[in-house]
Amino acid sequence: MAEEKKEPWINYLAMTTVLFAVLATLSTFKGGGFSTRALLSQSQASDQWAYYQAKSIKGYIKELQKDKYETELKYAGQNLSADGIRHYSEQVASIDGKIKKYETEKAEIMAEAKRLEHQRDDAQQHSKAFGMAIIFLQISILLGSIAALMKKKPIWFISMLIGAAGVVCFVNGFLLFLPG
Repeated sequence: MAEEKKEPWINYLAMTTVLFAVLATLSTFKGGGFSTRALLSQSQASDQWAYYQAKSIKGYIKELQKDKYETELKYAGQNLSADGIRHYSEQVASIDGKIKKYETEKAEIMAEAKRLEHQRDDAQQHSKAFGMAIIFLQISILLGSIAALMKKKPIWFISMLIGAAGVVCFVNGFLLFLPG
């Protein structure tokens, strides 16, 4: 049996297919890493918002206590001794300080939650770009395989064009230079 003569472009097809396969594998790892980062950031942001709500509730309870002391001081003030009035006034001032402390803490917690949400959004953008790279690279690998089996050079050229789009998406996964 005579062996078929191997066409030289088949070697280049094999090399481009291997290159696209390596980039697809790297895209899978990087995309998965960014997906994990997005999930962790979302979880942490949710924790911060829950903490923010807890501080809001504590602040609201302190406001109710402050209102209670102020009302008692207003209506029972004439019947109180100087020590009683001083005690109520100190309670109002103390509670007011705690309310201001909760407001400051809430602002810090909110800033941290928003930072984590931004981190989540950024990780999602990277993950999306790597996901697009995987799609293009897998299609390119598939077309390269078909081109090799059928020995059709035009299919290989289409494979390389689609693979080039995958490479652009792969680089975009790191740099985010394309809108998305």
